[in-house]
Amino acid sequence: MKDNLQDLIKYTHGLGVIDLIKVIGTDTDTKISALSEDRTVVVEGVMHQPVAEFIGTFGMPNLGKLQTILGFDDYDEHAKITVDSVKREGAVAPASIHFETKAGDFVNDYRLMSKAIVEEKVQNVKFKTPKWDIEFEPTIAGIQRLKKQSLANNEEQHFVMKTEGKDLKVYFGDHSTHSGNFVFQHDVGGTLHRGWKWPVKVFLSIMDLAGIKSVKISDAGASEITVDSGIAVYRYILPGLSK
Repeated sequence: MKDNLQDLIKYTHGLGVIDLIKVIGTDTDTKISALSEDRTVVVEGVMHQPVAEFIGTFGMPNLGKLQTILGFDDYDEHAKITVDSVKREGAVAPASIHFETKAGDFVNDYRLMSKAIVEEKVQNVKFKTPKWDIEFEPTIAGIQRLKKQSLANNEEQHFVMKTEGKDLKVYFGDHSTHSGNFVFQHDVGGTLHRGWKWPVKVFLSIMDLAGIKSVKISDAGASEITVDSGIAVYRYILPGLSK
């Protein structure tokens, strides 16, 4: 249970823009979804193995609090972490997560959000899958270059991606300001011409996550990054911003 919770926190709240996720669990799969408050990213995730304690629809709010509780060394491998369920709206669903040391001398209860409230706050986002013009697996070198350019151009909140020849290039700033660019990926095989802007912080936070990654970009103004954490597969959808 603790590993599952830590994974959910790292791959959602870890982006710095998400503090609430919706969980939909059955006996065959466990799915999560989230939408950042600034609507810069939609997150969808599927656990590799269904979490038996997560059957039902509920919300996990105030993820920073949950992260704090999970970080206590009191809750080691001997601690008891259990999910308490109640009957809500005619269905049984998780209502809280109980943390207790083996000796029972250090306790926390993290309250979960009801189905009715979380469905109001995290509404399903209809995303029509576009034609993906670029698909690639980012390299460590490319990600490191992105970090360097973001530091050198830390006044920029967005960057632009375009193809030049067969290469995908990233541009920070413009000719009227400090600026920088670099080749993010060689030989991508497709073309991007429209110059959509992408949020630096969110994009880089996703790139910095551990796991197998793949990136898809559409010249119509959307990108999708998939990350397999080993516990779940997370899909991050980012809408492009026009200049």
